[in-house]
Amino acid sequence: MSHFSERTDSQIQQDVMNEIAWDASISSNQVSVLAHDGIVTLRGSVPHYFEKSHAEAAAQRIAGVRAVVDEIGVDLMGSYERSDEQIARAAISALEWSSSVPKDIKVTVANGWITLRGEVDWHYQRNAAKNSVSRLMGVCGVNNEISIKSKLQPSDIKTRIEEALKRSAFSESRKITVSVRGDKAILSGNLHSFSEVETARDAAWMAPGIMRVENNLRVSQW
Repeated sequence: MSHFSERTDSQIQQDVMNEIAWDASISSNQVSVLAHDGIVTLRGSVPHYFEKSHAEAAAQRIAGVRAVVDEIGVDLMGSYERSDEQIARAAISALEWSSSVPKDIKVTVANGWITLRGEVDWHYQRNAAKNSVSRLMGVCGVNNEISIKSKLQPSDIKTRIEEALKRSAFSESRKITVSVRGDKAILSGNLHSFSEVETARDAAWMAPGIMRVENNLRVSQW
């Protein structure tokens, strides 16, 4: 298995371009990719906000990518344009129709940007709220300011994350160090594969009260 540092910027750039082209949800061919020291910069324009999000996610999936700078603009033209009032009404409706989103989420729209506020019990609910409005016509961006309620102490959250890692069939879960600072979980250590890194990160996100995950896990050859 290749280590992060063994991949050249040209390889990373080409893989990101291929991944974006492979993703059928990204219709625009106006996205350019630059890579320098493992930092990928995306530029260009797309007609929908969700395509911008998918392009960023596509870049993050590529081995060797250390960070993604998303400079893609959302270029609304003709039938794609909507007023802020239309977007607000559509956002409220989308949230009401989602079974994963609590009913007291507040919506603000300004110049096509949606801001979500409120409190939820779990990260998946926070994520579901953003996903519900991201695909709406006319949306230029989403600020997700929904907070996560938690009555657990950091030590309790740490224990829950460690137990979740063990349940995920990690043969090397003991090599993962977990620490919790406020609403942030910090993961560090070495694993066998990128899929294990993603699984560990997802396990941390599922912990109650966690709003940020600092993923310092690395893939190493053993």
